[in-house]
Amino acid sequence: MEIHMRIYYIAATISFLLIANAHADTVDDVITAEMKRRNIPGLSLAIIDGGKIVKTRGYGVTEKGGKVAVTASTLFQAASISKPVTAVGALHLVEQGKLTLDADVNTKLTSWKVPDNAFTQDKKVTVRGILSHTAGLSVSGFPGYTSSAPKPTLLQVLNGEAPANTAPVRVETIPGSVWNYSGGGYTVLQQLIVDVTGQPFPDFMRDTVLTPSGMNDSAYAQPLPVNKIPLAATGHYSNRDAVVGRAHTYPEMAAAGLWTTPSDLARFVIGVQQSLAGTSNPIISAAMTREMLTAQKNTGLGFFLDGTGKRQKFSHSGRNEGFDTFMSATAETGRGAIIMINTNDNSKMLTRMMMSIAKSYKWLEAVTDAANDPKPIKAGAVALMRFSGRYELGNGATLALSQEKGQLWKMTDGLPDEVYVPIAPTRFYSPSSREQLAFTADDTGFASSVVLKSEGEAQNAVRIGPLMHTLTKRADPAPARTAKLKAAIQACAQGGDKMTSSTLFAAGIKSALGTQPVPQCAGTKALVFLHEQDVSERAIQRHGSKVSKILSYRLKVFDRPTFLLVCLDADGLIADFSLVDD
Repeated sequence: MEIHMRIYYIAATISFLLIANAHADTVDDVITAEMKRRNIPGLSLAIIDGGKIVKTRGYGVTEKGGKVAVTASTLFQAASISKPVTAVGALHLVEQGKLTLDADVNTKLTSWKVPDNAFTQDKKVTVRGILSHTAGLSVSGFPGYTSSAPKPTLLQVLNGEAPANTAPVRVETIPGSVWNYSGGGYTVLQQLIVDVTGQPFPDFMRDTVLTPSGMNDSAYAQPLPVNKIPLAATGHYSNRDAVVGRAHTYPEMAAAGLWTTPSDLARFVIGVQQSLAGTSNPIISAAMTREMLTAQKNTGLGFFLDGTGKRQKFSHSGRNEGFDTFMSATAETGRGAIIMINTNDNSKMLTRMMMSIAKSYKWLEAVTDAANDPKPIKAGAVALMRFSGRYELGNGATLALSQEKGQLWKMTDGLPDEVYVPIAPTRFYSPSSREQLAFTADDTGFASSVVLKSEGEAQNAVRIGPLMHTLTKRADPAPARTAKLKAAIQACAQGGDKMTSSTLFAAGIKSALGTQPVPQCAGTKALVFLHEQDVSERAIQRHGSKVSKILSYRLKVFDRPTFLLVCLDADGLIADFSLVDD
């Protein structure tokens, strides 16, 4: 699913302010090392310095296990970076007088109207509200459609009608009252652009934004034309399996449908920078660009913003099925970078890559002085085993720590993410994120909990068990229980009455899941018992139930093995469950 805020928002941690014009391709070393560690099939990069593209390069291959190398011309799905490109097209129409920033969009919509309700009595949906995610519209993001699935029309998406796989786009809060990221809003904008121009959306964007920006390899093409498919990367999920059919199709083109390259996005970024400076404005004026880069609530008109004046940065990120992207640049100093990968990766890898770019190019304010960092001590492999395991952060989120080659690593998607170095017998520190871990040990000397300190905030996490790769099959102490759990997981895959009538679930999770099937559970064939952890004294809550035991299983879904964590309450009912990579 394309995702707006890209989780830990890289934009908040990267400051593109160059002090000296220097470069060293230690960037290549960092990227290749990170790709190897994170098992990233392919990556493409563009760097802007002094208002010019100074580096483009592809790394890896277009598909896992393949031999076709990623180049600077390889096409990737831009996901939500489609939105700021769309925004420039909409602002062009504003300057042409065909749209108005603050008028009710229903006055221009002809093929479809935003349904009025109690929220729109006094305030209406506007272009400004849509571009800044303050219009009150629903539907955060879109999962797209597999190559074999029927594709809905734009009107079916807006109305949530079959074969659309998302809810109707509706006003859920008073327009202008709150910030709420909405891909659905940009889908309304797509229909609005079609209605006022009379052009198909891809044609309008090609003629108005892409071609004038020099984005000649880019297209809002869904699906990608047959002659372009050999130029495109294949998407991969977070488990690094290839997306069936190589990529999903997104009829919601304004929100998520751009195929492009980092080089083309760099040209788009330079165009925004030049337009703001008044040196070039083929699409929108300097005044309109300044309007675009003026904060509304959390965003400008299409971009996320940070800082002001010469320190202002504009950025966006995105996720479609199998593709992650990130773009960040300064407004006035002509610097920036774009990274695109052909996999979904939940680690902090892109942050580290961006920090490496900032460091190599002497964008010094992006690099925190490490002189006062804690000094490491030595820690043996045996000692590190005491801290390995899975820790409950709350609301079902967990922290996975593993001993890998004599170091303590945070694991994400089952792969090493960031390393923590020891600074005291029970304290560790991450040089990349500057997070600190402070462990509390039980009577056996093994960790029972950890306090995670990050950016001045502390979060306590109790240990809920070992990581899966450290476990081996053992005798199942309760085969009948395992058989019931297998039936429960299969019920989740079916949804509907199978789910609601099951007596194996606690009330909280039953309410949370409702009647919707859980597709990740479809095809469940077998459960192999691995581990049982008593957590009755660790105050773990899932969906309103106190968790008493956590069970670990190897789960076979179709022909692909994965792992299953099951949380049981004191009555033996399922309080929660999750599929995990490790």
